[in-house]
Amino acid sequence: MNAVSLSRAESVHESLLQPALRECVSRAVRRYLADVESEPGEGLHALVMCEVESPLLREVMAWYGGNQSKAAAALGINRATLRKKLQQYGLAD
Repeated sequence: MNAVSLSRAESVHESLLQPALRECVSRAVRRYLADVESEPGEGLHALVMCEVESPLLREVMAWYGGNQSKAAAALGINRATLRKKLQQYGLAD
Protein backbone atom coordinates (compact mmCIF):
# COMPACT_ATOMS: atom_id res chain seq x y z
CA MET A 1 0.00 0.00 0.00
CA ASN A 2 1.52 3.35 -0.98
CA ALA A 3 1.56 6.45 1.23
CA VAL A 4 -1.46 8.06 -0.46
CA SER A 5 -3.56 4.90 -0.11
CA LEU A 6 -2.51 4.52 3.53
CA SER A 7 -3.36 8.15 4.24
CA ARG A 8 -6.81 7.73 2.66
CA ALA A 9 -7.44 4.54 4.63
CA GLU A 10 -6.50 6.29 7.88
CA SER A 11 -8.76 9.23 6.99
CA VAL A 12 -11.74 6.95 6.35
CA HIS A 13 -11.06 5.09 9.61
CA GLU A 14 -10.91 8.37 11.56
CA SER A 15 -14.09 9.71 9.96
CA LEU A 16 -15.92 6.56 11.08
CA LEU A 17 -14.65 6.84 14.66
CA GLN A 18 -15.32 10.53 15.24
CA PRO A 19 -19.14 10.30 15.06
CA ALA A 20 -19.06 7.35 17.47
CA LEU A 21 -16.97 9.30 19.96
CA ARG A 22 -19.09 12.42 19.49
CA GLU A 23 -22.29 10.43 20.05
CA CYS A 24 -20.84 8.82 23.18
CA VAL A 25 -20.06 12.24 24.63
CA SER A 26 -23.51 13.55 23.65
CA ARG A 27 -25.25 10.64 25.39
CA ALA A 28 -23.15 11.10 28.53
CA VAL A 29 -23.88 14.84 28.71
CA ARG A 30 -27.62 14.28 28.13
CA ARG A 31 -27.64 11.66 30.88
CA TYR A 32 -25.79 13.94 33.27
CA LEU A 33 -28.21 16.80 32.58
CA ALA A 34 -31.19 14.49 33.07
CA ASP A 35 -29.71 13.19 36.32
CA VAL A 36 -29.34 16.67 37.83
CA GLU A 37 -32.93 17.44 36.67
CA SER A 38 -32.43 21.14 37.20
CA GLU A 39 -29.82 23.49 35.89
CA PRO A 40 -26.35 22.13 36.55
CA GLY A 41 -24.02 24.17 38.67
CA GLU A 42 -21.39 26.32 37.07
CA GLY A 43 -18.30 24.65 35.70
CA LEU A 44 -19.92 22.03 33.48
CA HIS A 45 -17.23 22.53 30.84
CA ALA A 46 -14.42 22.02 33.35
CA LEU A 47 -16.19 18.97 34.78
CA VAL A 48 -16.55 17.34 31.35
CA MET A 49 -12.99 18.16 30.32
CA CYS A 50 -11.61 16.67 33.53
CA GLU A 51 -13.72 13.53 33.15
CA VAL A 52 -12.65 13.06 29.53
CA GLU A 53 -9.01 14.14 29.67
CA SER A 54 -7.86 11.82 32.44
CA PRO A 55 -9.00 8.56 30.80
CA LEU A 56 -7.84 9.85 27.42
CA LEU A 57 -4.32 10.36 28.75
CA ARG A 58 -4.33 7.05 30.62
CA GLU A 59 -5.43 5.07 27.55
CA VAL A 60 -3.05 6.80 25.13
CA MET A 61 -0.12 6.30 27.50
CA ALA A 62 -1.02 2.62 27.85
CA TRP A 63 -1.37 2.24 24.07
CA TYR A 64 2.15 3.62 23.58
CA GLY A 65 3.62 1.60 26.44
CA GLY A 66 4.35 4.67 28.55
CA ASN A 67 6.33 6.38 25.78
CA GLN A 68 5.58 10.05 26.39
CA SER A 69 7.06 11.23 23.12
CA LYS A 70 4.81 8.98 21.05
CA ALA A 71 1.78 9.68 23.21
CA ALA A 72 2.32 13.44 23.00
CA ALA A 73 2.67 13.23 19.21
CA ALA A 74 -0.54 11.20 18.94
CA LEU A 75 -2.36 13.72 21.14
CA GLY A 76 -0.95 16.66 19.21
CA ILE A 77 0.56 18.27 22.28
CA ASN A 78 4.08 19.03 23.49
CA ARG A 79 5.74 16.37 25.65
CA ALA A 80 6.19 18.90 28.46
CA THR A 81 2.46 19.64 28.34
CA LEU A 82 1.74 15.91 28.49
CA ARG A 83 4.00 15.50 31.53
CA LYS A 84 2.23 18.41 33.26
CA LYS A 85 -1.18 16.90 32.56
CA LEU A 86 -0.08 13.44 33.72
CA GLN A 87 1.04 14.96 37.02
CA GLN A 88 -2.17 16.98 37.28
CA TYR A 89 -4.27 13.81 37.08
CA GLY A 90 -1.94 11.69 39.19
CA LEU A 91 -0.95 9.55 36.21
CA ALA A 92 2.80 10.24 36.29
CA ASP A 93 5.10 7.38 37.22
